[in-house]
Amino acid sequence: MRVLDLKNTVINIKQEFSGYFKERDAEINGSLLALLSGEHVLLLGPPGTAKTLLASKICETIEGGNFFHYLLTRFSTPEEVFGPLSLKALERDEFSRRVEGYLPTAHIALLDEIFKANSSILNSMLTVLNERKYHNGKELIEVPLFTVFGASNELPEEDESLEALYDRFLFRYRVDYIQHEENLEDLIFKNTEDFVPFTKLSIEDIKEIQKRSRDLPVDPEVRAIIKALRRELRNSNIFVSDRRWKKIVNILRVASVVNGHTSVDRMTAVLLQHVLWEVPEQKEAIRKLILDRVVSGGTDTGKLKLDVLDLKNSIYGCLQQDLPDLVACNKCYEEERRTTGSLKSSRFSGAKVQRSLTFDNALDLLKHHTEFPTHTYSFGLDYSNVNSSLNFESLAEQFRRKYGFEFKISLDYGDKKLYEKEYENLEERLNYFRRQIQEEEKALEKTLRENIWVSGQDSQEILMKYRSKNTDVYEVASNLNDVRLLLEKPRVFDVTIEKAGEVAET
Repeated sequence: MRVLDLKNTVINIKQEFSGYFKERDAEINGSLLALLSGEHVLLLGPPGTAKTLLASKICETIEGGNFFHYLLTRFSTPEEVFGPLSLKALERDEFSRRVEGYLPTAHIALLDEIFKANSSILNSMLTVLNERKYHNGKELIEVPLFTVFGASNELPEEDESLEALYDRFLFRYRVDYIQHEENLEDLIFKNTEDFVPFTKLSIEDIKEIQKRSRDLPVDPEVRAIIKALRRELRNSNIFVSDRRWKKIVNILRVASVVNGHTSVDRMTAVLLQHVLWEVPEQKEAIRKLILDRVVSGGTDTGKLKLDVLDLKNSIYGCLQQDLPDLVACNKCYEEERRTTGSLKSSRFSGAKVQRSLTFDNALDLLKHHTEFPTHTYSFGLDYSNVNSSLNFESLAEQFRRKYGFEFKISLDYGDKKLYEKEYENLEERLNYFRRQIQEEEKALEKTLRENIWVSGQDSQEILMKYRSKNTDVYEVASNLNDVRLLLEKPRVFDVTIEKAGEVAET
């Protein structure tokens, strides 16, 4: 089957299933991808959520597919799962089972209450799930199994054997009852049991997909995402086995082959949200981690934001000049008093008020004066002395006479040149990011439309997260403008200070 035909076939199957199985898009995606990649699916949830029906209908998409379904209990015997003993073999003193119609001959199997399997079943089941082999007496049988659907109402208890079984299920889904009324109406009044998938996949198609996927390249971005996720999960005490990581990369390759891609791109990494959690409570946090990584895998404005803030703070630190006394802005004080009511104390009652009305360094004072040139000031925090209302020029002269303090807001020549060079570099990076974000957003929308494994909800959230980069760009531009002003302000402030001197002389 050609790649385009294969992709259209999977799309048609997805659409057929979505029409009958409401609010199960993620489970349908995972079931199909598990089938195509030869992995297993765990469906956790209460009875009556169509887990059995979904698994049996997935089997019907395979031409000539055999389906095996069994409800396990703690008292289930191997005969119920692997077939009864062969009486003819026993007559020859041989141990052998009649496996036709049982798990060893199935393409798709649903094992209900999977974690209730006892040790007599578990050992053989683990070999079947992982190696696709079954020891039938002396004979080692090749099992044609593609996927086992395990259904359970609860997670396994702490037991080494059950943990090994749990790890075999690569895809994990928490299945709940239908939430929306219109979808519930469809379920109640439409006979979903009569649903027969029209579009089919052949066993040869599935094997061909698996063959094509083996050597598909994985983009460096995806490799970086996986390594970063592994570190973050380990830091959160979530440990994913090496076997699972190997299988995870394989399903990403299979998904990419079906999409018609020549490599695994970072959008396909969205599928990781269904294969990494250990308990359902971890799912949302892991999903957020993955989506954040998928979005930041492209144009990353975070580093640029930090670099601009570092430069701004560095220049600000160099320009800081402590004032010998606190200066209060009378105008701001009056506006604050009108807004909040009269302040009974002669000192400010709250830190928030104090920060908005007073200045303890020359740079903040000069910035305030540049923005509000008509405001007047007084010394300290004593507002009883209302007649000490000075314009900025008079204030500068008072500081010179009383404290011998001169406003000197300037950078060393060498520092200034270094800062200007760094500013130019950051401005170039900002302009580059602006262009990149515009181009990449268009490409991203196209990639999401073409990727059949990314759900509509995930697509919307990815685009929203990506578009937040535009907000980052505005923030970076604003901070960079502050840097420019800081580099220019010494000249502006020099003029202001000279003007203050002229006023004092007259």
